[in-house]
Amino acid sequence: MNNPRLAIRYAKSLVDLAREKGLLEEVFSDMKFLQNICSSNKDFVAVLRSPIIKEDKKNHILEAITSGRINQLTALFIKLLASKSRESNLPEIISAFIEQYNTIKGIHKAKITTATAISVDLKKIFINKIKSSANIENIELETTVDEKLIGGFVLEMEGKLVDSSILRDLKDVQKQFMNNDYVHKLK
Repeated sequence: MNNPRLAIRYAKSLVDLAREKGLLEEVFSDMKFLQNICSSNKDFVAVLRSPIIKEDKKNHILEAITSGRINQLTALFIKLLASKSRESNLPEIISAFIEQYNTIKGIHKAKITTATAISVDLKKIFINKIKSSANIENIELETTVDEKLIGGFVLEMEGKLVDSSILRDLKDVQKQFMNNDYVHKLK
């Protein structure tokens, strides 16, 4: 089911065709729409991946969801996937398309996790700080909340992690006590 090489190839074909037709932005918008459907409705993804549900039923479901909501090029692409029995790979193809689009546009994704929701102003401060320190122009910052952090933040970007949370600090102190680092200094 999960075949990243296949997803990358199909996504690249769609990107190339969309660029050739001058429809890259419209197809990207369609992919974001489909990604929202896949992430908000796990049953939809389960239907696409189900070996029990026949292809014509899957096609009808896809058409009912996307009819009139997506570009003709995207609709034809989805029909092509269905005709090749690749509709189960649609979520991975969508993700691969968005990654390739971001690469083309020079958009870098970052994710910040905090103990409480951050304001729009604080989000802008983080974006500006990332831009200046990493010398990157376009940043797409995703925010999430994890109360376990207690305070501070965890920033993830391009395989790098900056953990400035109180939870991590407490775990570091716990490790020091478990190793008896302080006992040796008392003697």
